[in-house]
Amino acid sequence: MKQDIVILAAGKGSRMKSALSKVLHPIGGLSMVHHVLTTASQLDKANLHLIVGHQGEQVVTHCQDFSANIVWQDNPQGTGDALRRVASDLSKEGRTLTLYGDVPLIKKSTLEKMQLAADENTLVLLTAFLDNPTGYGRIVRDLAEEVKAIVEHKDATPEQHQIKEVNTGILLTPNKHLIGWLDRLTNDNAQGEYYLTDIISMASADGLKIVTVHPESIAEVTGVNDRLQLSWLEREYQQSQAQRLMSEGLTLLDPARFDLRGSLEVGVDCSIDINCIIEGKVTLGNGVRIGPNCHLKNCHIGNNCDIKDNTLIEDSALESGCDVGPFARLRPGTQLGANAKIGNFVETKKALIGTGSKVSHLSYIGDTTMGEEVNVGAGTITCNYDGVNKFQTSIGDRVFVGSNSSLVAPVTIAAGATIAAGSTITKTVEKDQLAFARARQNNKDNWPRPVKKS
Repeated sequence: MKQDIVILAAGKGSRMKSALSKVLHPIGGLSMVHHVLTTASQLDKANLHLIVGHQGEQVVTHCQDFSANIVWQDNPQGTGDALRRVASDLSKEGRTLTLYGDVPLIKKSTLEKMQLAADENTLVLLTAFLDNPTGYGRIVRDLAEEVKAIVEHKDATPEQHQIKEVNTGILLTPNKHLIGWLDRLTNDNAQGEYYLTDIISMASADGLKIVTVHPESIAEVTGVNDRLQLSWLEREYQQSQAQRLMSEGLTLLDPARFDLRGSLEVGVDCSIDINCIIEGKVTLGNGVRIGPNCHLKNCHIGNNCDIKDNTLIEDSALESGCDVGPFARLRPGTQLGANAKIGNFVETKKALIGTGSKVSHLSYIGDTTMGEEVNVGAGTITCNYDGVNKFQTSIGDRVFVGSNSSLVAPVTIAAGATIAAGSTITKTVEKDQLAFARARQNNKDNWPRPVKKS
């Protein structure tokens, strides 16, 4: 059966106090509405409809990869009003699942439970039980425990305020009934809005079966109205990510101090220390060790690599056995061969560093191709930028570069060459040559030190 999925994302979200649309605020590095659209698009025969309004252009641009039908809700007047705007686009036969762009952690498995309970004469509600249901619509049942209506908090009687079962807003309805119910909605209530929940009493009066399904956790159905709720859901999301990864064999020294903002694939016997951020798409081979306070973004770390404390790696690839850090920064385009070493306070960018080569400390290597078994001394830099253009440095196998050297690109240093410490190299160094380029040292006797003027 065809399934329309309507995602409500038109709200202003004034309590966020932000210039950014509420549904675009991130959870785990992805916008809330992105999470919802991703989950919805995984359902069978899904036909997506996105309701936008406030800052709708931002939302439409952000969500364009999902190919959803965009419906504008200018001057929004409630959830029922949103569904009325999209009614003409719904299939006449089939069902409509209503979701919310600010309820990001709803699970596919929960929605599939709703689908299993649905048919053309059944309305399925997702409800939850709360110790403190203040602000939520209450599920009103008759003596036979059949659902009869949903009463919004502001319209509820004192007796109804005692009900613990609440409406999550997520429901699955047969379209052949839904379209008629939407036409019958009124805004005769405390808010002056068209409540989608009013269709529950209509369904009951029309003799439809009303079934309730419950989520696995409250986090699944929690919406975000302010920064506090956003931070709570972020931690819930990160906790679930950490638990999943640990169940797959990853060691996290403290799951509460770990953030995954993308995807992480791990081999066996990997460990990640505290306060690490994994962003984008990251893959770890077997036996990888990540020290504390590291940030990995869009990178591949090969087998048995050791990433030490406070290291940043972005858009880079490391083969097996590499040793990086502490306090290293591998910028986009860095590729390390097997058993390469990048030490403390070393920065690389667009650098291909060969097997067994070492840049151990206090250096910058950019726009460089480096061979195997190269040893680069402390304080060495490749001078690859003239303020307008970038130039390439080529270093052959087994080159030794002495400390405090400057390699001014474009320049080639052939295999086996040696660069004396303190040299500024501007010309090609041939195979097995020694190159030194220093100003002559002069010493003056009895040099008077400068003194401060009185």
